[in-house]
Amino acid sequence: MLSLTEYFLQLSPVAQAGLAGLFTWAITAAGAGLVFFAKAVNQKLIDAMLGLSGGVMIAASYWSLLAPAIEISKNRGGMSWLPAAVGFLLGGAVLLACDKLLPHLHLGFSIAESEGPKTRWRRSTLLVMAITLHNIPEGLAVGVAFGGVIAGQASAGIAGALALTLGIGLQNFPEGTAVAMPLRMEGMSRRKAFWYGQLSAVVEPIAAVIGAATVTYAVAILPYALSFAAGAMIFVVVEELIPESHRAGNVDLATISLMIGFTIMMVLDVALG
Repeated sequence: MLSLTEYFLQLSPVAQAGLAGLFTWAITAAGAGLVFFAKAVNQKLIDAMLGLSGGVMIAASYWSLLAPAIEISKNRGGMSWLPAAVGFLLGGAVLLACDKLLPHLHLGFSIAESEGPKTRWRRSTLLVMAITLHNIPEGLAVGVAFGGVIAGQASAGIAGALALTLGIGLQNFPEGTAVAMPLRMEGMSRRKAFWYGQLSAVVEPIAAVIGAATVTYAVAILPYALSFAAGAMIFVVVEELIPESHRAGNVDLATISLMIGFTIMMVLDVALG
């Protein structure tokens, strides 16, 4: 009888990516579930969580995505830096376009500060939209990492994909809390706050499957896809996570937390990948 690990390893990269995406969503839901045990959370803790998430995403962007993309391109010959550069900038450009075209509201901002086209959407909907935009690159990153296993590169292997999944899951727990708790503090019921907190990550398994399927059936674009996910994640960190974590004045705390998150993800990727 196959163990769970053996069964997982025998699945296709697309199926593996789907399960990994469900894992990262479940961790987000667990973080959002803290609203059932507390009504409020200290703002310093939220800012530290946001900083930690940013650090994990920055480290994952290099060790789990850009470095494998450069190595794959190098082994294929030609300009090894070109796919990484093109994919990275394209990922940021697509997220910038989404940021301008889709209405959303970042954590800690008033409804008057919502971005994108004007809309009558409620504050909670706009908040979920902002975090959903944030989670799409995370899901894509997990997906292309598992899809990259078919390239046969050591740096794009199953261990690296699992390390990335673990790192994304790690930062998703505080992310779920950072979404649900402010809604609870504004008077929303526990169930609704939890619902919106976990809802923001539902897109991750979908994006993971899309990412894995894309690179599985079009291996040539793998380095571009890996770099695209990295560019999208860095855009989210700089445009969203860092400003939000500094908004209440907890700059030093957020910065130290970011460095800790970066270190944790770096260790995970190097040790497991």
